[in-house]
Amino acid sequence: MAEDCIGALDGTHIHASVPASEVVAFCERKPYPTQNVLAIVDFNLRFTYVLTGWEGSAHDALVLRDVLERPNGLSVPEGKYYLIDAGYATRPSFISPYRGVRYHLKEFGSRIPTNHKELFNLLHSSARTTIERAFGSLKGCFKIFTSRPFFLFKTQAELVLAACVLHNYIISGGEDILIPSEEEWTPQRAPSESNIREQRKETHEWVPRRERIARDMWANK
Repeated sequence: MAEDCIGALDGTHIHASVPASEVVAFCERKPYPTQNVLAIVDFNLRFTYVLTGWEGSAHDALVLRDVLERPNGLSVPEGKYYLIDAGYATRPSFISPYRGVRYHLKEFGSRIPTNHKELFNLLHSSARTTIERAFGSLKGCFKIFTSRPFFLFKTQAELVLAACVLHNYIISGGEDILIPSEEEWTPQRAPSESNIREQRKETHEWVPRRERIARDMWANK
């Protein structure tokens, strides 16, 4: 991707244990309560920002808005941007792929991109696997996240933060064997219907920027 791209952002769901009165708010995508964790990973697979504690039913776009509106929340350097999946809308500092265009490598098979949009989506998909692989490593390394926890919810949220710090420490010393290679990684879920509706609210200011990036890539391929 372009040099102004500094990482990838996504959300993941992790087992949660909450009082019976709160279970409904923490259930949506999974048949059990989860917390919706938003994270950013750089292209060295290190977590650079993590927000934990949101209910599992919270829309990813709502969690991102919270991240941006917090007094000490995420601040994106001027002119830089993060890659996001099709569940989010393209907006200032966040660029999603083109909708209705082939995206994952497996969708291309032996065929090469035939236009600038396909090339952009293919490179976007390849670069964004960093966060999916980091999440895969996090859950593979810390088995505590694969079953229902028995701590206060505040502790559950802090455990995710601690695991991300440990993940960064582990890979700082070399390759983590629990991180799957890009070639063997299986893409995650498709966007939900609620996420697809969110896509229609793309910011006009940054949609043209995505188009310029894609056309420059096509011209220089």
